[in-house]
Amino acid sequence: MFGRLPLPLLHALGIGLGWLVYLFDRRYRERLRTNLKLAFGDNSGLRRRAIGESGKSIAELPAVWTREYTDVLALIREVRGWQAVEALAGRGIVFMTPHLGCFEIASAYIAARLPMVVLYRPPKLAALAPLMENARRRGRVTLATPDFKGVKLLLKALKSHETVGILPDQVPSFGDGVSAPFFGRDAYTMTLPTRLLHSTGAAAIMVAAQRLSHGRGYILHFEPITLAEGDAQAAASSLNQAIETLVRRFPEQYLWSYNRYKRPKAAPQRS
Repeated sequence: MFGRLPLPLLHALGIGLGWLVYLFDRRYRERLRTNLKLAFGDNSGLRRRAIGESGKSIAELPAVWTREYTDVLALIREVRGWQAVEALAGRGIVFMTPHLGCFEIASAYIAARLPMVVLYRPPKLAALAPLMENARRRGRVTLATPDFKGVKLLLKALKSHETVGILPDQVPSFGDGVSAPFFGRDAYTMTLPTRLLHSTGAAAIMVAAQRLSHGRGYILHFEPITLAEGDAQAAASSLNQAIETLVRRFPEQYLWSYNRYKRPKAAPQRS
Protein backbone atom coordinates (compact mmCIF):
# COMPACT_ATOMS: atom_id res chain seq x y z
CA MET A 1 0.00 0.00 0.00
CA PHE A 2 2.72 2.49 0.97
CA GLY A 3 4.76 1.53 -2.10
CA ARG A 4 2.01 2.89 -4.35
CA LEU A 5 2.09 6.34 -2.73
CA PRO A 6 3.83 9.12 -4.71
CA LEU A 7 7.45 9.63 -3.75
CA PRO A 8 6.88 13.29 -2.68
CA LEU A 9 4.26 12.10 -0.19
CA LEU A 10 6.48 9.28 1.06
CA HIS A 11 9.33 11.71 1.66
CA ALA A 12 7.00 14.15 3.43
CA LEU A 13 5.83 11.32 5.70
CA GLY A 14 9.47 10.33 6.15
CA ILE A 15 10.37 13.73 7.57
CA GLY A 16 7.68 13.30 10.20
CA LEU A 17 8.84 9.75 10.90
CA GLY A 18 12.42 10.92 11.30
CA TRP A 19 11.41 13.49 13.91
CA LEU A 20 9.19 11.04 15.78
CA VAL A 21 12.02 8.55 16.14
CA TYR A 22 14.48 11.29 17.05
CA LEU A 23 12.23 12.69 19.79
CA PHE A 24 11.17 9.41 21.36
CA ASP A 25 14.21 7.13 20.97
CA ARG A 26 16.97 8.41 23.25
CA ARG A 27 19.68 6.03 22.04
CA TYR A 28 18.95 6.86 18.41
CA ARG A 29 18.97 10.58 19.18
CA GLU A 30 22.26 10.48 21.07
CA ARG A 31 24.01 8.43 18.39
CA LEU A 32 22.86 10.72 15.57
CA ARG A 33 23.86 13.86 17.48
CA THR A 34 27.23 12.44 18.56
CA ASN A 35 28.25 11.11 15.15
CA LEU A 36 27.18 14.24 13.33
CA LYS A 37 28.85 16.57 15.83
CA LEU A 38 32.08 14.59 15.57
CA ALA A 39 32.14 15.11 11.81
CA PHE A 40 30.74 18.63 11.39
CA GLY A 41 30.63 20.25 14.81
CA ASP A 42 27.51 21.56 16.50
CA ASN A 43 25.63 22.47 13.31
CA SER A 44 21.94 22.61 14.24
CA GLY A 45 20.78 23.31 10.69
CA LEU A 46 22.59 20.27 9.32
CA ARG A 47 21.26 18.19 12.21
CA ARG A 48 17.65 19.13 11.45
CA ARG A 49 18.09 18.22 7.80
CA ALA A 50 19.75 14.93 8.74
CA ILE A 51 16.81 13.99 10.98
CA GLY A 52 14.41 14.45 8.09
CA GLU A 53 16.62 12.65 5.60
CA SER A 54 16.97 9.67 7.94
CA GLY A 55 13.19 9.37 8.01
CA LYS A 56 13.03 9.61 4.22
CA SER A 57 15.48 6.70 3.95
CA ILE A 58 12.91 4.48 5.66
CA ALA A 59 9.76 5.91 4.08
CA GLU A 60 11.08 5.45 0.52
CA LEU A 61 11.81 1.74 0.96
CA PRO A 62 8.25 0.55 0.15
CA ALA A 63 8.53 2.27 -3.23
CA VAL A 64 12.02 0.97 -3.98
CA TRP A 65 11.27 -2.57 -2.79
CA THR A 66 7.73 -3.18 -4.07
CA ARG A 67 7.17 -1.21 -7.27
CA GLU A 68 7.69 -2.71 -10.70
CA TYR A 69 11.37 -2.77 -11.56
CA THR A 70 10.96 -0.33 -14.46
CA ASP A 71 9.05 2.07 -12.21
CA VAL A 72 11.86 1.98 -9.64
CA LEU A 73 14.48 2.76 -12.30
CA ALA A 74 12.31 5.64 -13.53
CA LEU A 75 12.86 7.37 -10.16
CA ILE A 76 16.48 7.96 -11.22
CA ARG A 77 16.50 11.37 -12.89
CA GLU A 78 20.20 11.68 -13.73
CA VAL A 79 23.30 9.49 -13.81
CA ARG A 80 26.76 11.03 -13.47
CA GLY A 81 29.97 9.12 -14.15
CA TRP A 82 28.59 5.98 -15.81
CA GLN A 83 31.08 6.51 -18.65
CA ALA A 84 33.80 5.57 -16.16
CA VAL A 85 32.07 2.22 -15.69
CA GLU A 86 31.75 1.68 -19.44
CA ALA A 87 35.47 2.41 -19.82
CA LEU A 88 36.19 -0.60 -17.59
CA ALA A 89 34.41 -3.08 -19.87
CA GLY A 90 36.04 -6.49 -19.60
CA ARG A 91 37.41 -5.85 -16.12
CA GLY A 92 35.98 -6.77 -12.73
CA ILE A 93 34.51 -3.90 -10.71
CA VAL A 94 33.88 -3.53 -6.98
CA PHE A 95 31.02 -1.07 -6.53
CA MET A 96 31.09 0.43 -3.04
CA THR A 97 27.91 2.12 -1.86
CA PRO A 98 28.06 3.65 1.64
CA HIS A 99 25.01 4.42 3.81
CA LEU A 100 24.43 7.63 1.87
CA GLY A 101 21.22 8.72 0.14
CA CYS A 102 19.03 5.95 -1.28
CA PHE A 103 21.71 3.28 -1.41
CA GLU A 104 19.09 0.61 -2.18
CA ILE A 105 18.36 2.06 -5.63
CA ALA A 106 22.00 2.14 -6.73
CA SER A 107 22.31 -1.63 -7.10
CA ALA A 108 18.98 -1.73 -8.94
CA TYR A 109 20.40 0.56 -11.62
CA ILE A 110 23.68 -1.34 -11.96
CA ALA A 111 21.99 -4.75 -12.05
CA ALA A 112 19.78 -3.64 -14.94
CA ARG A 113 22.96 -3.31 -16.99
CA LEU A 114 25.57 -5.67 -15.55
CA PRO A 115 25.63 -9.00 -13.70
CA MET A 116 26.47 -8.32 -10.08
CA VAL A 117 27.03 -10.27 -6.87
CA VAL A 118 25.89 -8.23 -3.87
CA LEU A 119 27.16 -8.87 -0.35
CA TYR A 120 24.03 -9.24 1.73
CA ARG A 121 23.56 -9.48 5.49
CA PRO A 122 20.11 -10.87 6.41
CA PRO A 123 18.03 -8.47 8.55
CA LYS A 124 17.62 -9.03 12.27
CA LEU A 125 13.85 -9.04 11.75
CA ALA A 126 13.39 -12.37 9.98
CA ALA A 127 9.95 -11.35 8.72
CA LEU A 128 11.60 -8.71 6.53
CA ALA A 129 13.96 -11.17 4.85
CA PRO A 130 11.68 -12.39 2.00
CA LEU A 131 10.69 -8.83 1.03
CA MET A 132 14.27 -7.56 1.16
CA GLU A 133 15.72 -10.52 -0.70
CA ASN A 134 13.12 -10.38 -3.48
CA ALA A 135 13.77 -6.66 -3.93
CA ARG A 136 17.53 -7.06 -4.03
CA ARG A 137 17.47 -10.00 -6.44
CA ARG A 138 15.88 -8.00 -9.23
CA GLY A 139 17.88 -7.45 -12.36
CA ARG A 140 21.05 -9.49 -12.78
CA VAL A 141 21.81 -9.81 -9.06
CA THR A 142 23.13 -12.76 -7.08
CA LEU A 143 23.13 -12.38 -3.29
CA ALA A 144 26.18 -13.46 -1.27
CA THR A 145 26.16 -13.88 2.49
CA PRO A 146 29.10 -12.49 4.54
CA ASP A 147 30.83 -15.83 5.07
CA PHE A 148 33.40 -18.01 3.31
CA LYS A 149 30.88 -19.21 0.73
CA GLY A 150 29.82 -15.65 -0.03
CA VAL A 151 33.39 -14.43 -0.44
CA LYS A 152 34.03 -17.25 -2.90
CA LEU A 153 31.09 -15.98 -4.97
CA LEU A 154 32.54 -12.47 -4.94
CA LEU A 155 35.97 -13.70 -6.04
CA LYS A 156 34.48 -15.86 -8.77
CA ALA A 157 32.51 -12.93 -10.18
CA LEU A 158 35.53 -10.61 -10.24
CA LYS A 159 37.79 -13.22 -11.82
CA SER A 160 35.10 -13.61 -14.51
CA HIS A 161 35.33 -9.83 -15.09
CA GLU A 162 31.91 -9.23 -13.58
CA THR A 163 30.93 -6.89 -10.75
CA VAL A 164 30.24 -7.03 -7.03
CA GLY A 165 28.49 -4.64 -4.66
CA ILE A 166 29.50 -3.88 -1.06
CA LEU A 167 28.45 -1.48 1.69
CA PRO A 168 32.01 -0.38 2.58
CA ASP A 169 31.09 1.38 5.84
CA GLN A 170 29.30 -1.61 7.33
CA VAL A 171 31.02 -2.76 10.51
CA PRO A 172 32.60 -6.18 9.85
CA SER A 173 32.92 -9.12 12.19
CA PHE A 174 36.02 -9.39 14.34
CA GLY A 175 38.99 -10.50 12.28
CA ASP A 176 37.58 -9.04 9.07
CA GLY A 177 38.64 -5.44 9.71
CA VAL A 178 41.11 -3.00 11.18
CA SER A 179 40.76 0.32 13.00
CA ALA A 180 41.08 3.36 10.76
CA PRO A 181 40.08 7.03 11.08
CA PHE A 182 36.60 8.02 9.96
CA PHE A 183 35.73 11.67 10.50
CA GLY A 184 38.46 11.95 13.12
CA ARG A 185 37.61 8.89 15.19
CA ASP A 186 38.75 5.29 14.85
CA ALA A 187 36.17 3.01 13.25
CA TYR A 188 36.49 -0.74 12.75
CA THR A 189 36.72 -0.90 8.94
CA MET A 190 36.36 -3.88 6.63
CA THR A 191 39.41 -5.15 4.76
CA LEU A 192 37.40 -7.24 2.29
CA PRO A 193 37.31 -4.59 -0.49
CA THR A 194 41.09 -4.31 -0.44
CA ARG A 195 41.57 -8.07 -0.50
CA LEU A 196 39.18 -8.42 -3.43
CA LEU A 197 40.85 -5.65 -5.40
CA HIS A 198 44.41 -6.86 -4.85
CA SER A 199 43.69 -10.54 -5.49
CA THR A 200 41.73 -10.02 -8.72
CA GLY A 201 43.03 -6.78 -10.22
CA ALA A 202 39.51 -5.35 -10.20
CA ALA A 203 38.71 -1.63 -10.25
CA ALA A 204 36.93 0.23 -7.43
CA ILE A 205 34.06 2.64 -7.95
CA MET A 206 32.29 4.59 -5.21
CA VAL A 207 28.54 4.96 -5.74
CA ALA A 208 25.94 7.25 -4.19
CA ALA A 209 22.26 7.85 -4.95
CA GLN A 210 21.63 11.47 -4.01
CA ARG A 211 18.06 12.13 -2.88
CA LEU A 212 16.50 15.16 -4.61
CA SER A 213 14.30 17.54 -2.64
CA HIS A 214 10.49 17.37 -2.66
CA GLY A 215 10.44 13.74 -3.78
CA ARG A 216 11.72 14.52 -7.28
CA GLY A 217 13.79 11.34 -7.47
CA TYR A 218 17.52 10.60 -7.37
CA ILE A 219 20.86 11.42 -8.98
CA LEU A 220 23.34 8.54 -9.22
CA HIS A 221 27.05 9.29 -8.86
CA PHE A 222 29.75 6.85 -10.02
CA GLU A 223 33.31 7.83 -9.08
CA PRO A 224 36.44 5.66 -9.54
CA ILE A 225 38.76 5.52 -6.53
CA THR A 226 42.19 4.05 -5.84
CA LEU A 227 42.93 2.54 -2.44
CA ALA A 228 46.38 2.75 -0.91
CA GLU A 229 48.74 -0.09 -1.62
CA GLY A 230 50.53 -1.90 1.18
CA ASP A 231 49.16 -2.96 4.54
CA ALA A 232 45.52 -3.27 5.54
CA GLN A 233 45.75 -0.24 7.80
CA ALA A 234 46.73 2.11 4.97
CA ALA A 235 44.11 0.68 2.65
CA ALA A 236 41.34 1.00 5.24
CA SER A 237 42.34 4.60 5.94
CA SER A 238 42.18 5.47 2.24
CA LEU A 239 38.80 3.72 1.95
CA ASN A 240 37.37 5.78 4.81
CA GLN A 241 38.83 8.93 3.29
CA ALA A 242 37.07 8.20 0.00
CA ILE A 243 33.77 7.68 1.84
CA GLU A 244 34.28 10.94 3.77
CA THR A 245 34.88 12.85 0.55
CA LEU A 246 31.60 11.58 -0.88
CA VAL A 247 29.64 12.19 2.32
CA ARG A 248 30.81 15.81 2.45
CA ARG A 249 29.03 16.45 -0.86
CA PHE A 250 25.58 16.01 0.74
CA PRO A 251 26.25 15.27 4.43
CA GLU A 252 22.64 15.47 5.61
CA GLN A 253 21.93 12.28 3.62
CA TYR A 254 24.43 10.09 5.44
CA LEU A 255 22.87 7.66 7.91
CA TRP A 256 24.35 9.25 11.02
CA SER A 257 22.22 7.06 13.27
CA TYR A 258 24.13 3.99 12.05
CA ASN A 259 26.42 2.69 14.77
CA ARG A 260 29.54 3.15 12.66
CA TYR A 261 31.87 3.21 15.66
CA LYS A 262 30.78 0.01 17.33
CA ARG A 263 33.47 -2.60 17.83
CA PRO A 264 32.99 -6.35 17.51
CA LYS A 265 33.72 -8.28 20.68
CA ALA A 266 37.44 -8.95 21.13
CA ALA A 267 38.43 -6.37 18.52
CA PRO A 268 41.49 -4.54 19.90
CA GLN A 269 41.76 -0.79 20.10
CA ARG A 270 44.41 0.70 17.82
CA SER A 271 47.45 1.84 19.76
